Amino acid sequence: MTTTFDTTIRSATISVLVENEAGVLARVIGLFSGRGYNIDSLTVAPVEDGRGRSRINIVTSGTEMVIEQIKAQLDRLVPVHRVADLTQQGPHVAREMALVKVICAGDKRAEALRLSDAFRARVVDATIESFVFEMTGATDKVDAFIELMRPLGLAEVSRTGVAAMARGTRTI
Repeated sequence: MTTTFDTTIRSATISVLVENEAGVLARVIGLFSGRGYNIDSLTVAPVEDGRGRSRINIVTSGTEMVIEQIKAQLDRLVPVHRVADLTQQGPHVAREMALVKVICAGDKRAEALRLSDAFRARVVDATIESFVFEMTGATDKVDAFIELMRPLGLAEVSRTGVAAMARGTRTI
């Protein structure tokens, strides 16, 4: 009997509801680093009044078997209340915010402003020589904006990482 393993790599957005206590994030990250899994994006913040629980959003990639293993291992960590693979469970909303600094002059300034308008990026700082744009959207939209700013004088980028949640009535 021959067993075949699916080697297709997929991206997964995993939300984890945890106790908001010291060391929890280190344990979650340790699970990834200890097994050689990469984290493409990571966000964490308190989500309840009284700051009792935090939500960690992790974007990672791997085969279906690896993603299932990651979810199972996360679920076994003591301060974890729930684990949800939003990409597997159905429609979800995923957004990130980026600050993008562009240093340019002349026609390049006008082009940077035109593109920022097309992408609905806001100017949050401007000098005679530079702009800092704030942009919120899906990761590929943020990536596209950054790539378009490269030839115009892209100098620096700071990104929040993905914040995600299920659409409709589903909750974590």
